[in-house]
Amino acid sequence: MERKKKYVPVIVRFEAEGKLRPLMIEFDGNHKYPVDRVLDVRRAACESVGGVGDRYTCRIQGQESYLWFEKGRWFVEEKA
Repeated sequence: MERKKKYVPVIVRFEAEGKLRPLMIEFDGNHKYPVDRVLDVRRAACESVGGVGDRYTCRIQGQESYLWFEKGRWFVEEKA
């Protein structure tokens, strides 16, 4: 299945020690998804759509999803 990079608005909490904690992803005007839990954060390349940044492995509505922070912007892998 082909995917494409989709930049999305994200509501984020800045922790006292400087860490970013995504709270909600706004996929489009009709779809907003709360991030139930951040499972992992690591620097990684996104091989499917390109780019390098901080990859957040998140649990959203019971499923694991990747959220990427690249050069000050957030993106997800959207099904094309």
